[in-house]
Amino acid sequence: MKHFLNTQDWTRPELDALLAQAAAFKRSRSGDQLKGKSIALVFFNPSLRTRTSFELGAFQLGGHAVVLQPGKDAWPIEFKLGTVMDGEAEEHIAEVARVLSRYVDLIAVRAFPKFQDWAVDREDQVLRSFAKYSTVPVINLETITHPCQELAHVMALQEHFGTTDLRGRKFVLTWTYHPKPLNTAVANSALTIATRMGMDVTLLCPTPEYVLDERYMGWAADNVAESGGSLQVSHDPAQAYAGADVVYAKSWGALPYFGRWDAEKPIREAHRHFIVDEAKMALTNQGVFSHCLPLRRNVKATDGVMDAPYCIAIEEAENRLHVQKAIMAALATQ
Repeated sequence: MKHFLNTQDWTRPELDALLAQAAAFKRSRSGDQLKGKSIALVFFNPSLRTRTSFELGAFQLGGHAVVLQPGKDAWPIEFKLGTVMDGEAEEHIAEVARVLSRYVDLIAVRAFPKFQDWAVDREDQVLRSFAKYSTVPVINLETITHPCQELAHVMALQEHFGTTDLRGRKFVLTWTYHPKPLNTAVANSALTIATRMGMDVTLLCPTPEYVLDERYMGWAADNVAESGGSLQVSHDPAQAYAGADVVYAKSWGALPYFGRWDAEKPIREAHRHFIVDEAKMALTNQGVFSHCLPLRRNVKATDGVMDAPYCIAIEEAENRLHVQKAIMAALATQ
C-alpha cells in the first residue's frame, strides 16, 4: 500500500504519470475512478482551496468526501503512546485511524506544526501516526510539507512554458515578509520539487537563519545529483532575481527562533523590502511569479505583481483540483 506523504517518496516516473493524469482531468473533469469509494478529509487547521478542491474532486470522479475537524465536529485525538488520557483528548489515533479505515477508502490529513519546538514538529507526528495505523492510503493535505501544492505548481509551470521539461530554468524561491512567523511547509516543498525537476534553484532569504531544515536541503542536494540543475543560497535580491525564469514567494519563520518569535521579529521587520514588486520582477528573464495562496497583497507581493499577466497563482490554485484527483485515483486503484 502506497501513501502520498511527500513527493520525495515517489519516483520521478510516478510523479510524471500523476501530472499526465492531472492534465487529462483538466481536459475532462468528470470520471468514475472513485465510483463507490470515499475519502475522509481530516482538518486540524482551516482550509479554503484544499477542502474545496478535494471535496469537488472526489465528487467529480464519482466518490464521496467526509470532512472531519477534530476538536470541533469530531473528538479531540491523542497521538502519544503511553499517555494517561485524562486531559482533553477523548480517543487515541490507534483507534481513530483504524476505525476510519473500516469506513473509507482514503484518509487525508491537514495538521500544521505547533510552533513550540521544531525538533518535535519536524517528526510530523500527526501525519505519520495516521499512516502508521491506517490500513488505507493516507494523503498529506499540508503538515510540514505540502506535496499537493508541489504538483499543482509544476503543472502550472509546464503549462506556461509549454513543455514538461523544466531543466535549465532559473527558479527563485524567495522568502517574503509577513507580520506573523509562518510554517516552512510550502518552502520545503517548493525546494524539493524544483530541484526534482532539474531546475537551477536559488533559495533567497534574509539571513542564514532562514535557510530551511537540513532534511529538505539534503533532499534538494540529492535531487540535483540525480536530476541535474543546481542549488544555491542567496541573501541578495538583485543577484537572485537577475535572469530568473520563475519567482516563487513564501514567508516562513527562522528555525533557530522556533517558539521564540519575539526574538525573531526584529529580523523580519528589517527585511520588509523582500516584498515581490515590479522592480524586482523587471530583473528577471521575463519570468513568471506564483504563490500558493492565501497572499497578503502589498505585504508579500504588490498589487502590480499579483495583477500582472506573468502571475500564474490562480492557474496554480486551479491545478490543485486536477492533481489531487490524479492522486486520489492512483491511490484508490492500488
